[in-house]
Amino acid sequence: MNKTPLLSIILIGYNSKKFLKYCLKGVESQTFKNVETIFIDNDSADKSVEYVKRYFKWVKVIDNPENIGYVGAANQGIRLSKAKYVMVLNPDLILTPNYLKNIIAKLEKDKKIGVITGKVLKYDFAKEEPTDKIDTTGLYCYRNRRIIDRGQGLTDTGQYDKEEEVFGVSGAVPIYRREALEDIKLPMLTKSRQKDYQELPYEYLDEDFFMYKEDIDISWRLRLRGWKCYYFPKAIGHHGRGTGVLKRFTHWEVYKGRKNLNRFQKYYAYKNQRLMQVKNEMWGNILHDILPILLKEILILGYIVIREPYLLKSFGHLFIQLPHAFKKRRLIMHRRKTTSKKMGKWLSGRAPK
Repeated sequence: MNKTPLLSIILIGYNSKKFLKYCLKGVESQTFKNVETIFIDNDSADKSVEYVKRYFKWVKVIDNPENIGYVGAANQGIRLSKAKYVMVLNPDLILTPNYLKNIIAKLEKDKKIGVITGKVLKYDFAKEEPTDKIDTTGLYCYRNRRIIDRGQGLTDTGQYDKEEEVFGVSGAVPIYRREALEDIKLPMLTKSRQKDYQELPYEYLDEDFFMYKEDIDISWRLRLRGWKCYYFPKAIGHHGRGTGVLKRFTHWEVYKGRKNLNRFQKYYAYKNQRLMQVKNEMWGNILHDILPILLKEILILGYIVIREPYLLKSFGHLFIQLPHAFKKRRLIMHRRKTTSKKMGKWLSGRAPK
């Protein structure tokens, strides 16, 4: 009897054919072999589906007739899988051969880890070579609720070689414990974009998000239920990241980085940040951090009015989704296992000692 746990890899693509060779060869080279790979394509126009079916016959392919978003595809893949562990993988991510072996060993040892990531460095697809620039070592949250990838844009000198808990895990290459996903799932209040799943009773990632910030939201919900979000640097991956690997530690660096984002990305990022806070904030944490939160919101709103007024329409979308957010909030708060004091340590740029 095979006692090795099964891992499902949910690879989500949208016009990502140029990355698939690198990504799937990285999966194929893994020393951990008890893996099923599901490629979910969101109605690409670049013949991604045909490419995977021809050259990677071991991959199960789901060809969606329309773009149901990153969140919709991720939920679709999680439902199709029955594995103990589930990885949601970006197509521009390349895993080193021992990545899964190292991660699964850690998950098997610590049963309270709900989601985990390795050390992810930038990959230069133009030169077809990895770099020593950090992409993510987990998520970091400031008191004003600005959330960044730890170390992004810095040269890797070993400064993040300590395994530890983090506020959350980036959506580039998270591996979730199924038990944790089942523990935090929420009622499906949004009419699913998946035609075969219109009457689904629940969701894992929030379908109101469509894409962007869903990784932060699910990390936050895991923490509220008492699950660990973990960083394990012995596992190394490389990420192309279309928006670029940028330093975003100061307001000036954030401002300069916005030129790399299109209007679609800015729209969903702005809306979903507020939606996420409505769902997950605890009153004790809000009162403690009210001044930095308000200052950030005022500055951002002023910037939008002056420089990016097209984002004002996101308020209408947010207002429409608020009733769902409040219903989910009541469930999240009713079932939470942590206190505002414990949660506050993760919302202020500090890790518990």
